[in-house]
Amino acid sequence: MAITMIYSPIVHAFRPKHSHKLHSAEPTKPTAAAKAHEARQESSIEVDRSASPNRKQTFLTSFRYLKNLTPKQVDDFMASYIIYNVDWANEEEMIATLGPNYQQRVHECLVTYYGVLNHMCALGDVEKMYIPPYMDKRASVLDNQLLYEESIARDIGLKPGDKVLDLGCGRGRVAAHMASFSGAQVTGINIDPNQVGQARSFSNERGIPNQFFVHDFNDLPLPFADNTFDAFYQIQALSLCKDLPGLFKEVYRVMKPSAKISLLDWVSLPAYNPQNEEHAALMRRVKPLIGAVGTPTPGSLAKALEDAGFTVLVSDNASIDGLQAPLIDKVDIYFRAMQQLILGLVKVHVLPQHFKTLINRFCLDGQAFVKMDQMRLTTTSYRMIAQKLVI
Repeated sequence: MAITMIYSPIVHAFRPKHSHKLHSAEPTKPTAAAKAHEARQESSIEVDRSASPNRKQTFLTSFRYLKNLTPKQVDDFMASYIIYNVDWANEEEMIATLGPNYQQRVHECLVTYYGVLNHMCALGDVEKMYIPPYMDKRASVLDNQLLYEESIARDIGLKPGDKVLDLGCGRGRVAAHMASFSGAQVTGINIDPNQVGQARSFSNERGIPNQFFVHDFNDLPLPFADNTFDAFYQIQALSLCKDLPGLFKEVYRVMKPSAKISLLDWVSLPAYNPQNEEHAALMRRVKPLIGAVGTPTPGSLAKALEDAGFTVLVSDNASIDGLQAPLIDKVDIYFRAMQQLILGLVKVHVLPQHFKTLINRFCLDGQAFVKMDQMRLTTTSYRMIAQKLVI
């Protein structure tokens, strides 16, 4: 079966709009007119799509990559999940699980993990590898990403010619939108050479003068001179940082005076109780799903920023009513629909066996993520804006 024939039913026939699981009662089935109205509303969201990738081409490229994975690559990817069973805060456990050189082991696992995961995410609406804050109820997952990214540009005051640092830049899609929307030039760093290569190609093809470098931000100092950047942002990368105070001191060093920074990240919230069996069980399921090694809190992030010299200007949940669950559920339903199609194609030998291994691991525990968000135990949409104020 041609790849394009697989792409079409996955992306179109199985793309869900809503889930009844977020409501206490079964909703009325939408009419054709209502669906058309919703589509018009989503398409009318005012965002800059000039740097958006071609979804079909992205899907096909990632599909081919995954199809050609070797057995060793698949085995290494599955083994890399071991790092999400531990936490930076418990060094004794890190050493017992990963060995005395645990930081190097985490580095190796992350490169292996993201080398495959970025292509899995690109099969759906999370090519940028993050579920955004729930910014607009009318908007799709993709448009909520664009809306949030544009809010970052406004929050940190980006203007044409500014130089901005993107920590954990992924495939460079956020950086491309940031540059297109604001006129700033983005410098991105990422641990995965595969993603950095894709980021460079993506920007070069579009004539966007962004720059990307392979660098592990746990390897300090950062490879930049003092007072280099006008602004900074990162999206859901900080759980991978072993030394947040040290990293923030480095970010402070490379920022110009009065520069603003934006953080969007995974945190545990005050309602989370690690002694509560249900809470702890959910945490064990969700950390591997979202790829979190550490579990910061709003308080620990704020303290690390302030100790580094920043003044925290905003500290809040960027999602409507503090709930990201509607978007998490959309993504989960889409990938579970894809899972059923892929399993069927594997069964009739249209797709190789390793697709079953990959999609089953990828789709594990999405509803646990939804539940933690609904219970307000954790979130991946916690926002902080801070500024380097030099007295």
